[in-house]
Amino acid sequence: MKKVLVTGGAGYIGSHVVRQLGEAGYEVVVYDNCSTGVASSVLFGKLIVGDLADLDRLYQTFARHQFDAVLHFAASLIAPESVVNPLDYYANNTRNTLNLLRCCDAFGIDKLIFSSTAAVYGEPGLTPVTEGCPTAPINPYGRSKLMSEWLIQDAANASRLRYVILRYFNVAGADPGGRIGQLSANATHLIRVACDAALSRKPGVRIFGTDFPTSDGTGIRDYIHVEDLASAHLAALTYLEAEQPSQILNCGYGQGYSVRQVIDRVKAISGSNFSVIETERRPGDPACVKACANKIRQILKWQPQFDDLDTIVRSALRWELQRDNQLRKHPLVGAIAKRLHQPLILTAPDSLAVMPDTDDVELSYWSSPSINYELAQ
Repeated sequence: MKKVLVTGGAGYIGSHVVRQLGEAGYEVVVYDNCSTGVASSVLFGKLIVGDLADLDRLYQTFARHQFDAVLHFAASLIAPESVVNPLDYYANNTRNTLNLLRCCDAFGIDKLIFSSTAAVYGEPGLTPVTEGCPTAPINPYGRSKLMSEWLIQDAANASRLRYVILRYFNVAGADPGGRIGQLSANATHLIRVACDAALSRKPGVRIFGTDFPTSDGTGIRDYIHVEDLASAHLAALTYLEAEQPSQILNCGYGQGYSVRQVIDRVKAISGSNFSVIETERRPGDPACVKACANKIRQILKWQPQFDDLDTIVRSALRWELQRDNQLRKHPLVGAIAKRLHQPLILTAPDSLAVMPDTDDVELSYWSSPSINYELAQ
């Protein structure tokens, strides 16, 4: 059985990849400091609670396990926050990627998949955006990710390391089985915000700019279902296992939806007519950003299965309905659940039992019998 390390595997995207890796028969070790990730989202393998800034613990992890490949998701990712706290972003994103690469080099890891972002393109002059478009990020988040890409490329040029860098566009949706989904309390992505508004968690949704040169005046973005994004990582791993050369690939569908279109679909599917507030553009927001996804389809033979806005919205709404026990008391829950034709499944409270079986403290999580947890002493 092949063993892989997944950094940031307790987070939104990482946890979906971990689940698919486990289902595909990989032995998975997740390394996550759980600052934004959630332990209960790790449904397969072993979770090591640690920070990439902790080189000693990271080296110990590599020494204890013989990894066949590394998938690197751990990062800070809120662009406006990066403007306020740029050094934190360079530390967590760029420096910690360097730490990871040092371990990969020391232990002979020759396959790396990196979670990057379309933010490296900045304000692209052309759409759809191809991998050959200039990289000109407009915030520290995008620059920290681009610098990480450069580190990976330079490390590969000096070693046997091969990589696939996946540049994400707008990720949304949740596991169709309802097991995992977006859990961040401060998520800023439109579909999540609109779902929160539909469930009265937020007073409404703001539209930032209604005078863009688009069909309805609002910005257009390429949305990809998290399940399809996760499957792209497994396709990338299969590609590298076949001894293929390094690649940089866009991860999107190659089609776009405007802010108004997304809001209208969330309203229609939920049956909730939440308020919408129109306000000024945010600095740096481009009118239209869509991925050219031809390369990933050709090279990885990737075939998305959830390429539909309504499918993305429905899966996001289903997850949001069931993830918070307190929603049981809200009158909108039953109505929206009925519209989705989905029974409401509520998550039970966490329950942990200490099991000191090894030299570290092992925790067995009651709702996931296939996973154990390792904490630094």
